[in-house]
Amino acid sequence: MKTFRYLLWAAILILGAFLAWSTLDWTFRDISSAPSRKVGADIGGPFTAQLVDGSRFTQADMMGRPHMVFFGFTHCPEVCPTTLYEAGQWLNELGDDGNKIDVYFVTVDPQRDTPQVLGQYLTAFDKRINGITGSPEQIATLVKAWRVYSERVETDDDYTMNHTATTYLMTAKGQFFGTIAYGESAATAVQKLKRLVRHK
Repeated sequence: MKTFRYLLWAAILILGAFLAWSTLDWTFRDISSAPSRKVGADIGGPFTAQLVDGSRFTQADMMGRPHMVFFGFTHCPEVCPTTLYEAGQWLNELGDDGNKIDVYFVTVDPQRDTPQVLGQYLTAFDKRINGITGSPEQIATLVKAWRVYSERVETDDDYTMNHTATTYLMTAKGQFFGTIAYGESAATAVQKLKRLVRHK
């Protein structure tokens, strides 16, 4: 009887281990293939805007190198400075590959974020981060092309902006590759960027 009981428990343990391995294997295969399924989604599009030095900047200027695009504003109390700081850390973690990715911070508050204001603000972060601003109409075109949520909210003595807190990953051909969510772990973000750099 004891022998039968031992054999039964052994069979249960073996079956459990097999099911766990099968589930884990499927999960990793699903995660690794996720970026390829996302590539090419209808994100991004033609626009004309300005860099912080006042020069004209268009979608064509983004082509040729993989890039990250994040929307925010200089009066943002937490999400924007946190994301910009973390973006610099991700680039550092990538080593030489960090110099193969362009990073763009697009303001959703062009009324206050002039080229001069935005340029000064970005001096506090990694120098590889490029600021993009423009007229309200130009920024509205960018916001719509990237399907970004942006809303002005009046306060007692001024206003603030609610906006999407996601970082968009784009290929060198301007195709949508995926996202990095606000608060996502650095390890996960860096792995996504490594895949972006390797993407052809």
